[in-house]
Amino acid sequence: MGFDNAYEAIIEENDEARWAYGTGFTDPLAGLDTTVPSDVDGGDLAAYCLMLGDDALIASHRLQEWCTHGPELEDEVALANIGLDLLGQARLLLTRAGKADGTDRDEDAFAYFRAEGGFRNTRLVEAPNGDFAFSMARLLVFSAHRLALLDRLTDSRDPVLAAVAAKGVKEVTYHRDYAAGWVVRLGDGTSLSHQRMQDGLAALWPLVDELFQPHPVEHRLACAGVGVDPSTLRAEFDAVLAQILDKATLNRPTVDPAQAGGRDGQHSEALGTLLTEMQSVARAHPEATW
Repeated sequence: MGFDNAYEAIIEENDEARWAYGTGFTDPLAGLDTTVPSDVDGGDLAAYCLMLGDDALIASHRLQEWCTHGPELEDEVALANIGLDLLGQARLLLTRAGKADGTDRDEDAFAYFRAEGGFRNTRLVEAPNGDFAFSMARLLVFSAHRLALLDRLTDSRDPVLAAVAAKGVKEVTYHRDYAAGWVVRLGDGTSLSHQRMQDGLAALWPLVDELFQPHPVEHRLACAGVGVDPSTLRAEFDAVLAQILDKATLNRPTVDPAQAGGRDGQHSEALGTLLTEMQSVARAHPEATW
């Protein structure tokens, strides 16, 4: 956009400029080959991109809810940046879904004008934030799983997924390290912080198994060399979590898995409440620009 700093973008002389975060360009996939591999079903690829994109979008929204509520100013900035990283991944993946299914729907159409049943995220990311210990446990679990996933997706036959993954690996490595630091700090801290961290893990753990349950779409795309079978990520995930929990003097919870179904649009009431807030402005002012 040619500005030396953010303030130049909002003065009256530049009133026509789109200066808000994430704007300033119309096609997030500009410069990438968006041709669907000839032997891959476009509908499957679109559904897969929605799964990964919705996970990132909803996780981002939950992290942004910590703004002005974090324990320290440094953490306010860190959590906001992690949320923005995930929002960037979501933008690319949702746009890719619209290209893959042939509708050419953009990121806003998917984010703001789908009903609850059209979202394909796991239930782990939609659960309310709880206390800070619960949110750090969730961020650790989510980023440990997503880092293993993105690392494998760098070899995807779909050039868009491979590009998103290559950038995402660098981002999510930091996300995982940040969450691990807090889990260790709380788990190996005072008796109160230890108990809060252990309770956070216990509350989160029933939602973990869904991350590793392969959906038929994931299975088909994994066989085609485009996607990843999430069940193949469990061993790496368990090894990473075991190392962190040991350092944090925490026990891995032993609880029964909660009902899954997020990949098929079956969600908890929490997602409906979240979407009401997230989509309210776009639905009140459809087609508005700024």
